[in-house]
Amino acid sequence: QVHLVESGGGSVQTGGSLRISCVASGYSHSNNCMGWFRQAPGREREVVATINRDGPTDYADSVKGRFTLSRDNAKNTLYLQMNSLKPEDTAMYYCAADPRSGCMTIVQALGAYEFKYWGQGSQVTVSS
Repeated sequence: QVHLVESGGGSVQTGGSLRISCVASGYSHSNNCMGWFRQAPGREREVVATINRDGPTDYADSVKGRFTLSRDNAKNTLYLQMNSLKPEDTAMYYCAADPRSGCMTIVQALGAYEFKYWGQGSQVTVSS
């Protein structure tokens, strides 16, 4: 079992930056894959970025070049640095973990709800 707790969301203006974090507790091999997903009101959940325990990192096209995902395995913490934020980035951001490997492959094959463990979410709001 893995418990995920997000922090660091908030409100910024267009072009601003935020960093959100996710601390995982529980059986470490249950979070071989970790990632951030987001869901805006009235829209389906979508993947933002994923990372395997030992890399690599994959990003959605909409955030490439603006967002950076990293993980500190010693601290069981996942980070998402978000720069050049746009109003369309406004959403609830969810941290997720899964014991399998091939993180983005899992999402692409099975969908954005496939990861086994989920946090409660952290709201990010970008105003124009």
